[in-house]
Amino acid sequence: MPAIESPTLTGARVAVLARLWGALAREPLPGVTSRSVDGDTLTVTCGGRTITGPAAAARPFAAPPALSLNLGDDPGDVARQLWPGAFADELDNSVANLALARAAQPPPDGGPSTMDRAAASPDPLVYTEQCVVDGHPLHPCCRTRMGLSPAEVRAYAPEHRPVVELRVVVPPKKHWYGVQCPPWLFLHPWQVEHVLDRYPFLTLTDKRVPAHPLMSLRTLARDPTSHIKTAVDVQMTSAVRTVSAAAVHNGPLLSGLLRELAGRTPSLAVLPEVAAGAVVVDDEPVRSLAMVLRRMPALAPGEVALPLAALFAPSPATGRPIVLELVNQGYQDDPLSCVDALAGLLLPPLLRLLDLGIGLEAHGQNVLAVVRGGRFVRLLYRDFGGVRISPRRLAAHGIEAPPLRGDLVSDDPVVLRTKVFASAVSTVLGELVTVLSRELGTDEDKAWRRVAGAARDEPGAAALFTGPLPVKATTAMRLADHPVDDIWTVLDNPMEGLR
Repeated sequence: MPAIESPTLTGARVAVLARLWGALAREPLPGVTSRSVDGDTLTVTCGGRTITGPAAAARPFAAPPALSLNLGDDPGDVARQLWPGAFADELDNSVANLALARAAQPPPDGGPSTMDRAAASPDPLVYTEQCVVDGHPLHPCCRTRMGLSPAEVRAYAPEHRPVVELRVVVPPKKHWYGVQCPPWLFLHPWQVEHVLDRYPFLTLTDKRVPAHPLMSLRTLARDPTSHIKTAVDVQMTSAVRTVSAAAVHNGPLLSGLLRELAGRTPSLAVLPEVAAGAVVVDDEPVRSLAMVLRRMPALAPGEVALPLAALFAPSPATGRPIVLELVNQGYQDDPLSCVDALAGLLLPPLLRLLDLGIGLEAHGQNVLAVVRGGRFVRLLYRDFGGVRISPRRLAAHGIEAPPLRGDLVSDDPVVLRTKVFASAVSTVLGELVTVLSRELGTDEDKAWRRVAGAARDEPGAAALFTGPLPVKATTAMRLADHPVDDIWTVLDNPMEGLR
């Protein structure tokens, strides 16, 4: 007899398939030769195959209750027909882990709001980060954890709310590269089990440090002000989450520059990377044995921090998106005022930094909102891996760029602008407008006019009102020869002409 499928697994399959269908609708994917819409049906030709399905389900941030394409309703099976290879296995893994994540969530209990529960918890940020169940809103690999067993996912993934015991190793000084960091290294237990035995010169101490995984799994909160980014050789969404030598070098250097520049803008502060280090073998830092230490500012009484991605996660009280609680509590049931508030905090500092030569990748994981009384009061930015820096533009403003390594440096204005617009506008604000429209019937045109109003008077804002908006082509990246290199596609711009 065939196994009876659970509603949780069915829902996870629909969620991943919707993300894949969206990618087929808009991304530069191998084999795609045509796209057309006839009424409510989207048709895509890929690799000589014709794929049809509902056009509405391919919109960014769509959340269809059910979805089937003519090639089938399983995203892994669809991918195998179009691109035989490892990508289909990644989608299978994403579906399985998303089902596992959703099954772990208790049903809505009608109790206190998410912000009230977070405020009453030992670490409000940990509480809100661990509310994020579905992962990346556009990436079909939204819950991919290739290399982790189901038991390890439950033991380490934030949506399962574990306490993870970090261990400490002390490398010999000749095997250490540290920036403001003495020779000791926090190890994730996955590293202890899978990596440590390859390096017998490392001394594992008896020290055990309980910590709580944040959204990225490999970054953990030791306490409310101390976060540790570890290196875990596991593919999550688009990349294997190790820590490069460039990240060790750049973090503390960039912290000083970005904190000073962000201090010139309204509403945005930067979480500094205060120290970093890596084990060295054959004169090269080992990506699998490295860490970055990040400092979270203390919050005032009554304040709660949450990643912007958590706004769209299910409330433990109602099961509906958490942002609806803020609309109710802080904005008197006026969703347009909520759009005003978030866009007004987010876009002015990003555009002013962009004018100086800093392109922040301000997506829902990197940007934290501080909320008080149900209202947004300021924003915090973290993680410098996706930042782009223009030394030439900084110099024009009398600012010297630090000596950075890796791919952070670019004087191309399109590269800098794309980072900002794709993350903050196409993704964060795009999801906000879509969710408020779906849940509350908010007029999308009016919402985008509020977004435009928040940016209109800022330097460089004219580019927001001309031409399409960029968005990261996450599926095309996974199918590319170099999957960590950025690939972009475009969306229709709802603010075009509003200048």
